[in-house]
Amino acid sequence: MPVITPIEFRGSPAPTLGVEWELALTDRTTGDLSNSAADLFVEFGRRHPALAGHVHKEMLRNTVELVTGICPDTPTAIADLSRTLDAVRSVTGDLGVDLFGAGTHPFAEYSTQLLTEGHRYAELIERTQWWGRQMLIWGVHVHVGIDDRAKVFPILTSLLNHYPHLLALSASSPMWTGDDTGYASNRAMMFQQLPTAGLPFHFATWAEFEAFVADQKTTGIIDHLNEIRWDIRPSPHLGTIEVRVCDGMSNLAELSAIVALIHCLVVDLDRRLSAGEELPQMAPWLVQENKWRAARYGLDAIVILDAECNERLVTDDLADLLRRLEPIAAGLNCLDELARVGDIIAHGGSYQRQRAVYQRTQDLRAVVAAVVGELTR
Repeated sequence: MPVITPIEFRGSPAPTLGVEWELALTDRTTGDLSNSAADLFVEFGRRHPALAGHVHKEMLRNTVELVTGICPDTPTAIADLSRTLDAVRSVTGDLGVDLFGAGTHPFAEYSTQLLTEGHRYAELIERTQWWGRQMLIWGVHVHVGIDDRAKVFPILTSLLNHYPHLLALSASSPMWTGDDTGYASNRAMMFQQLPTAGLPFHFATWAEFEAFVADQKTTGIIDHLNEIRWDIRPSPHLGTIEVRVCDGMSNLAELSAIVALIHCLVVDLDRRLSAGEELPQMAPWLVQENKWRAARYGLDAIVILDAECNERLVTDDLADLLRRLEPIAAGLNCLDELARVGDIIAHGGSYQRQRAVYQRTQDLRAVVAAVVGELTR
């Protein structure tokens, strides 16, 4: 019989933000992935010791993660990331590499990638084998503070109604090992193959989550809570809901739009719950279908809106959603950033821009160069 151990949730008194932005390292000559992260961390620590805590290692040596501190709003989080980005770019040139912001690389092969040293990563690959070795994927994670653990799963489950909106806007992984997959976000499809990844289960209470974790640990599925890699998950030690839906982002402007939208959505749901409203939810099978539609069709997806199975083009629904969230955005100091969601819709998402470059050039290295170039925007 599993022993249920209480999981402390260190509630955040305010709906603060934290952002984690994964970027790949690419060789400036070939455009291929570069296993040079270890050298980058050494040199970065030497030149920018005060920012060392803002740059993290990931599973593969071709990846660097930029991490903010605890921020009150989107402009502060983006300024934090911009400062770290500038510092990292001061190092990459000397190493002959560029920073690449997308969900997947268009032609890299998994067989040439090296693991970051550490027992945890080697154990993950040993367990997951081929699927684990395939994980050449990058994303953006956004934490929003929640003050009471009783709110976590009502908000998290209702937030899943907007899963396809977030994925469609951020989709940036149409190509895989030299082929166009036909998907806007192949990353979303790849990552869910890991045994503890994918969509979260629907829990009504925190106690149900504690019982689930007890089962996971008793059966050896996980050893630590952070091995639950859901697309949206609680981070109890931080007192946040962590939104991990989004593909990697290629520029700060679009990143700011995604961060602002997530912040507004979570705060809106928090306030509605606190006011006594029963938050809307959809059945897991409808959420699963929405994820697939957004991954497949991106901004052209027809998404399911509610438990009554009403459907609508995702961009039309986003237009109304942005108008509804404007008062929330004003209070969160992110009106300008939220408005940039409309720019993504108007000018096309990263997956569309990557395809356009390839159609014009028939050169996957040109796709890499175009994505790298967007970081200067």
